[in-house]
Amino acid sequence: MVLSSDRFRDPRSTTYGFMDVIMVRCPVCDRAARVVPAPEAQKRGAWVLFSPRRLVCHGCGLSPIRMGSERVVARHSGTAQAATDPYFGMPLWLRAETRHGWLWAYNPEHLDLIRRFVQASLRERAPWYDTGQKMTLVARLPAWIQRAKNREEILRVIGRIHTSPAAA
Repeated sequence: MVLSSDRFRDPRSTTYGFMDVIMVRCPVCDRAARVVPAPEAQKRGAWVLFSPRRLVCHGCGLSPIRMGSERVVARHSGTAQAATDPYFGMPLWLRAETRHGWLWAYNPEHLDLIRRFVQASLRERAPWYDTGQKMTLVARLPAWIQRAKNREEILRVIGRIHTSPAAA
């Protein structure tokens, strides 16, 4: 019998669902900063993915960088290189290099989803025929993250990322 804590059911999340707040490395003080939707975008009710963004750092007070009305979002894929945020190209805060490649997350919720997936011994996929969505976030994870033999190493790396300053 499998305990419920050992089971992971795919919540059908996509990468886009975690792009509302992205933790990055500040270009000025090298501390944790956040890429957030600009206040005027929240008032208009614009779709989060293409709304204007602002880079905010509470360490040094940086916040003047804004994304214009362009609708260009460069989403990172792959683990061969360190990931950057899709709006400003700044290095992500929640990332670490392993012997297999880079493990990264946009925010703590994204990292927690990856941790729950890796930790589970029974991983259930969502039925794609309900919504037509075949490739969820966990289905797109690299094979080295999905392999059970790498579970302990990946959980150690996730723990190291989680304990980094400003990760919580």
